[in-house]
Amino acid sequence: MAKPISSPLTESDKQTTGNVLQATLVELVDLSLIAKQAHWNVVGKNFRSVHLQLDELVSVARTYTDEVAERASAIGLPADGKVRTVAEGSGLPEYPSGWRSDEATIATIVDLLAELIQRLRKRIDETDKSDLVTQDLLIELTSKLEEAHWMWQAQQA
Repeated sequence: MAKPISSPLTESDKQTTGNVLQATLVELVDLSLIAKQAHWNVVGKNFRSVHLQLDELVSVARTYTDEVAERASAIGLPADGKVRTVAEGSGLPEYPSGWRSDEATIATIVDLLAELIQRLRKRIDETDKSDLVTQDLLIELTSKLEEAHWMWQAQQA
């Protein structure tokens, strides 16, 4: 099929930006699935608050998954959030199976968010020359995840 969506970007900038968007998309889908897995299997004295906070994280991940995928479409690239693509392409650590204490869940989410934020900050730098609109989206996403990271870390104090 011919390319149905034209791009305001040069081919080089589109490629750079597309790679960033695809990597971000895959990791956001993975984050939403990890947070749901944790949500279903958390136990402990702070179960309810951690359980609800995990759903908040899922909501952020899903909202920005859509934003990132639609940005890729807007610059003329198809988004790929298929299960196989996510499983093969996400660099996020695998979440353990089985019941997890609220403390272990919090620690795992703190580490996972720190890793994702680090990756996003690199992608912000990568899009500085290729696409400032995408960079703005990544900055907004990173801000939301850094806020979540702070709130998860605060439970460890």
